[in-house]
Amino acid sequence: MNAFWIILIGFFVAGSCSILGCFLILRKMALVGDAISHSVLPGIVLVFLFTGSRDSVWMMFGAAVFGLLCVYLIQKFQQGGVQTDAAIGVTFTALFSIGVLLISMFTRQVDLDLDCVLYGEIAFAPWDTWSAGGVNMGPMAVWVTGLAFLLNILIVTVFYKQFKICSFDPAMALALGIPVLFFHYLLMGLVSVTTIASFESVGAILVVGMLIVPAATAYLLTDRMSMMIVISVVSGGISSIGGYYMAMVLDASIAGCMITAAGIQFLLVFFLSPTHGMLWKKYKHHKLRQASTS
Repeated sequence: MNAFWIILIGFFVAGSCSILGCFLILRKMALVGDAISHSVLPGIVLVFLFTGSRDSVWMMFGAAVFGLLCVYLIQKFQQGGVQTDAAIGVTFTALFSIGVLLISMFTRQVDLDLDCVLYGEIAFAPWDTWSAGGVNMGPMAVWVTGLAFLLNILIVTVFYKQFKICSFDPAMALALGIPVLFFHYLLMGLVSVTTIASFESVGAILVVGMLIVPAATAYLLTDRMSMMIVISVVSGGISSIGGYYMAMVLDASIAGCMITAAGIQFLLVFFLSPTHGMLWKKYKHHKLRQASTS
């Protein structure tokens, strides 16, 4: 059952991230997940300093607060005229530095394993189970990531039209009376929740790969938003299954192999996509040259 749980957790994480990643890529904010994953560090440390506990629930709460703070600051910097990439870079480096400073000042003698929180280890996730009424409910990570996956599906389905218009043409969305700022914060909030929900499975850092790569792969295969989301989720699922068995063969990190599997898919599509693939573009260009000379 461990293999089943690991693959299922990987699918939930990949699916959650892929859905949101499509909108992030269209908004040119693909690295906001990376910013959130670094910015949560001071929240984790502050929770430990105030509670003296390394309980995952409290640490996730502290991480959530600083994840949303990161999103808020990025938006404010953008409104102040700062470029999107610069706003993301300034925010996450500043907050991450504060976290490192707090660790160096107050937790030098404490066994605070930040690697487990920031990087995670999906191989151990099936062992962290929980019970309700004396009944073993299975791994906690399955429930947490599964709920995040369902939440993303529900909200994106209900507000699909608004997310789509806001991503492609914010000015048109405003003209139609759509609250663009509200849906921006709603999307960023979902990214924050999804990133934090993945702490104890694949880890916050590796979530960045799932936010970007499957969505980028789908972007090269279709020009329809709905199909892009479907393809990205399928690509994420293939990455979780293929990455698990790749890790078994190579005796390597499971989460790392899942991202590697996603990267392999992207490279194949980058070269072979019938619409945007490099080889297909060269082939079409060659055929046009032949037609023009004949």
